Amino acid sequence: MLRVVRTPEGSVRLDLSGKAPGRGAYVCVSEECLAAARKRDALAKALKTKVEDAVYEEILAVLREKMKERAETP
Repeated sequence: MLRVVRTPEGSVRLDLSGKAPGRGAYVCVSEECLAAARKRDALAKALKTKVEDAVYEEILAVLREKMKERAETP
């Protein structure tokens, strides 16, 4: 699971540490899960703020990297 956080200042960003302060929402590590969350606007609803396309693109890049790492691990 990857954590996305709305910081106390109101910005939305990916929280790779899982410990950043603010309201958090989680998305599973799959492109299908992210696509479904984006279609339903689930992150915006959970974080109670608008989630910009750039945030989704950042999450997608990290998801792809994590999936690549998993595939390379024996």
